[in-house]
Amino acid sequence: MRLRRPHRVSREEVRITREGDTAVFEYVDPSIRSVGLKIGPELATMTDTEVFERFDEMLETRDEFMAGVDRTLTEIPPGRPQIEYDEFFGQWSLRGQVLRCHIADDGERGTVFCIDDEELDMAAFGRMLTTFSGFGMRIALVDEDDVEYRPEIVVREPDSG
Repeated sequence: MRLRRPHRVSREEVRITREGDTAVFEYVDPSIRSVGLKIGPELATMTDTEVFERFDEMLETRDEFMAGVDRTLTEIPPGRPQIEYDEFFGQWSLRGQVLRCHIADDGERGTVFCIDDEELDMAAFGRMLTTFSGFGMRIALVDEDDVEYRPEIVVREPDSG
């Protein structure tokens, strides 16, 4: 199960433990992921109420920041490289947030993703996606000749028949 993003709650809905200079916030609701907030040496002299207030302020600041984030995604124009190899990390990375590709079965290597002029096997494709860990993803499967076009999307149950 994917754990949900931490959000503001009442003091009774979170347990606070301390690990050195870090306060760990564990939600009573197990579907919400825990958070470690590094406070520093002052943590040793803070009450749980003060620690919780600091946590709540951090979440409020995050929420205010996210409200102002432009959610427009970048799609690299057709004919331009969508991915680039990062020598330092030894893996491919996306240049934008929208990816056009083809799925193929190469037999020996299994499923491969054809992006630009590169073929990434499942492991390389997965490593590339890990740079977006914590994000969500929508996948639209289209005819191989239509990857450069935005399909019309209808939210409904698939036709049975």
